[in-house]
Amino acid sequence: MTTSLSSKPMNNNLPWSWGEAVVSGKEIPGPHPEIMRAATRAVGVRASPGRIYLWLCQLRRAPYSYDWIDNFGRRSPRQADPELCHLERGQSVMTIFTLTDFEPDASITLRMKPGWPRNAFGDLSLQYRAERIDDEFSRLSVVLWMPPIGKVLAKQRRYLLAWGDLMMMRKQLLVLRNLAENDDASGR
Repeated sequence: MTTSLSSKPMNNNLPWSWGEAVVSGKEIPGPHPEIMRAATRAVGVRASPGRIYLWLCQLRRAPYSYDWIDNFGRRSPRQADPELCHLERGQSVMTIFTLTDFEPDASITLRMKPGWPRNAFGDLSLQYRAERIDDEFSRLSVVLWMPPIGKVLAKQRRYLLAWGDLMMMRKQLLVLRNLAENDDASGR
């Protein structure tokens, strides 16, 4: 069987990229794009972009990563709620992000909330995207724009955050892929 997506991720630029190749046409957000560093993560999914988008919208209620770390030990729901697809800018996503933009059945764009999240992790922005690759596969990708964090050892802190994000985001994308591929009830 031949597919357009490789079964093994390309990890030649860790921690800045993991998974399938991602091309981002979106401009780097923020007042100083010259200091931003992009990190990309992606997986191939045997589901339509609409079904993947349904699961991206579920990030409004849970992170779908290591629940014992970032969901206070509660398991992220395994049944999609279609009502969560009714998006509006300003909605809370995964507790520490704000929805800044979206394209129905295609993408959501988030920004780190002000206060302790931004102080701890920096003024991050990220875009999740679901796109059709061929008749069988779609790609679920994330581009994360990371500024240096703080004033002391800012680039080193950003580098360490990229490794932590890689661990958490890899798990999240694999869980979302599994849910999208096995969710026959969504009908999208």
